[in-house]
Amino acid sequence: MSSEARAVTIVMIEDDEGHARLIEKNIRRAGVNNAILPFTNGTDALTYLFGADGSGEVSRARHLLVLLDLNLPDMTGVDILEKVKGNRHTKLTPVVVLTTTDDEREIQRCYDLGANVYITKPVDYESFANAIRQLGLFFSVMQVPETN
Repeated sequence: MSSEARAVTIVMIEDDEGHARLIEKNIRRAGVNNAILPFTNGTDALTYLFGADGSGEVSRARHLLVLLDLNLPDMTGVDILEKVKGNRHTKLTPVVVLTTTDDEREIQRCYDLGANVYITKPVDYESFANAIRQLGLFFSVMQVPETN
């Protein structure tokens, strides 16, 4: 299959506009040109992922990667993670948790629910920018599975 047909769309669920801009800028700096769909709340992101009917069928043929903040205004990222990994159409979608929370129980819970990667946002700008660039390099080589 051509790489064009398998282009992965990055679904970024991040309510902090500054973080969202920083994430996108540094993913681009790493040479990743994939489409990035930004969502500032869980409700809109879930509507995109699962469609108006909530079945998830709409994402069956999509190649997605979810970049998920845990602290959102309308629901927790853990709730979103649970829904994504619990749906037969989206369960294989890679989810990268990118958050300020470094609580070990929260990290364990995310992995238990199926998170693929958990990254704690560094506090200072340069470290955060560097972490995102490295994440972008990871995105440029990772493979996303077909879903059913």
